[in-house]
Amino acid sequence: MNTNKKPLWLILAPVAFTILWAGGYGIAKVGLQYAEPMTLLSMRFSTVVILLFPFFLIFRPALPKHPKEWGHLVVVGVLVQAVYFGFCWWAFRSGVSAGVLAIFMSLQPILVAILAPKLAQEKVSWLRWLGLLLGLTGVFIVIIARSDIEPPTLIGVSFSVMGLLGITSGVLYEKRFGGGHHPIVANMVQYAAGFAVVAPIALIFETMEVTWTMEFFAALAYLAIGNSILAISLLLAMIRAGEVSRVSSLMFLVPPLAALFGWVLLGEEMPLFAWVGMAVAAIGVLIVSKNKTV
Repeated sequence: MNTNKKPLWLILAPVAFTILWAGGYGIAKVGLQYAEPMTLLSMRFSTVVILLFPFFLIFRPALPKHPKEWGHLVVVGVLVQAVYFGFCWWAFRSGVSAGVLAIFMSLQPILVAILAPKLAQEKVSWLRWLGLLLGLTGVFIVIIARSDIEPPTLIGVSFSVMGLLGITSGVLYEKRFGGGHHPIVANMVQYAAGFAVVAPIALIFETMEVTWTMEFFAALAYLAIGNSILAISLLLAMIRAGEVSRVSSLMFLVPPLAALFGWVLLGEEMPLFAWVGMAVAAIGVLIVSKNKTV
């Protein structure tokens, strides 16, 4: 497609999405200082649904016509909202920094590209396997570089991997079965599905106590509006407008931005050698995004 023929929002979407998504890592850790993971997620998801409901009444967007379409929306909602965010926020509570978690998630486009031939009907090449190797190498470099500051824990790494699998599965499922539903409808259904999963977990396993501060309200507002409504809508729209592996390649910009947010908001240090690891991972993702031939 000729770039000149693209609508302005689609041209600006990559930059807006990257900034909103990267900021969510550090701001989520700020929010988690005042509430437990599933409690905060429940509040986030319910806030999104409440904010979107008036727009649903005003615009009256078309609803899915078949039960399968409702089911596809629910599956994406569970994978992206409950599984991805749930495990990521548990990783935060296990001591994983914003930058380290973001570098884990930067592997998502590589996994998408490798799995895409069967699940998203896209081609893959041996160079993409090289991209995966470089991405994994970058992750290990970052973890080793920060080991003196923040020793990695098995549970933190495990939660990070589960979150990675959640977002990868969600992106692939959306690419294969997404029906191009109105963003208001898609978001309301998917966040309601996420709420239905995380709220019972919060009720059973957490105290659900919240420390009400201005910082908490600001974090919740950003997570609900900027990171949920705006960023997720942009991501789904870009997935539908182009190849899933190329859309996912935007993720290589997220780790350095997330590390910057983590430093500003939380004082999280990122040693020089860790930036080398981020660069190695970024090269791997770039290989994935640029190479399309088998």
